[in-house]
Amino acid sequence: MSAEFISRIIGMILFSIGGAVLGVRIAALTGDSPYKDAAIFLLVGALAGLVLTPYLTVRPIKSLRKRIRQAPAQQLVAAILGLIVGLIVAALLSFPLSLLPPPFSQILPFAAALLFGYLGIMIMITRQQDIFYAIRGQFPIRTEGHDLGSNSYRPVLLDTSVIIDGRIADVSRTGFIEGELLVPRFVLNEIQHIADSSDVLRRNRGRRGLEMLYRLQSESLTPVRITDMDIEGVRDVDDKLVLLAKQLRCPIITNDYNLNRVAELQGVRVLNINELANAVKALYLPGESLSVKIVQAGKEIGQGVGYLDDGTMVVVEDGEPYINREVEVTVTKVLQTAAGRMLFSRITRHGD
Repeated sequence: MSAEFISRIIGMILFSIGGAVLGVRIAALTGDSPYKDAAIFLLVGALAGLVLTPYLTVRPIKSLRKRIRQAPAQQLVAAILGLIVGLIVAALLSFPLSLLPPPFSQILPFAAALLFGYLGIMIMITRQQDIFYAIRGQFPIRTEGHDLGSNSYRPVLLDTSVIIDGRIADVSRTGFIEGELLVPRFVLNEIQHIADSSDVLRRNRGRRGLEMLYRLQSESLTPVRITDMDIEGVRDVDDKLVLLAKQLRCPIITNDYNLNRVAELQGVRVLNINELANAVKALYLPGESLSVKIVQAGKEIGQGVGYLDDGTMVVVEDGEPYINREVEVTVTKVLQTAAGRMLFSRITRHGD
């Protein structure tokens, strides 16, 4: 039997007893038959208990448990500390308030406990970041030579595209990311949904995402955690991710252009893997020489196109006759585009 059903039965019994007692007292005041009034109020109480009890007991408890499960740990700690501070202030005020004449001496201490407990929780939750950063600044926590009081240790959220892409696994092994990597449950569910797709390409992408996630958990230098935190009333995964990042005040790692722009418009910091890849590519200046294998013809007549190991496109003037051959070229121009860096060059000498 479910907890809701049991609560309905208990509530029906208690409300029935209360209704019967109320009916007897009303009959004593009006002079009516106590049995008739007791039976009527007993039935009314039983119906009220059957309908209202879950809304007064089980459902509020379930809602509270769900909110506690989804709330960040720092927010829960802040709420508990705020409640303790508020109750301490209320306890200090209860003695002078108890000296007031009745009924104020009985009502005001209880009202003060409710008021200051609520204020303590609200103040701590609202200013939790500032308060915890101030505490960390006064008492910095050091682990393996690092200061945990800095902002660099904030968690970072991973989106679906960056997990499927897989480069985040290599980045995490370098130690450049020091904050905890958080994968929301709704992102994991989306990857699983893609892996179960009937389309072969989507299914392979989803399976790659699951493999990359397993690799992250086993090889990353920073902890990777699946979190059940969710945003109620929002269905789109990208919207959930942005709102969760705003709630946690942490950045998002992605290579999705649209998510990048939407997050930036809402004031959420974004760490884009594509921008990182472009930033760490080797820098070539006009006049420098390099070797490249020409793999295809270019857009212009006679041009050949090759790629460096980091994916940089190299356009070779008069390179079409050397397709599928590695040649040495001299850089003549460097062009930065939205898709990345592009090099224009001419052949200096070629090898067989």
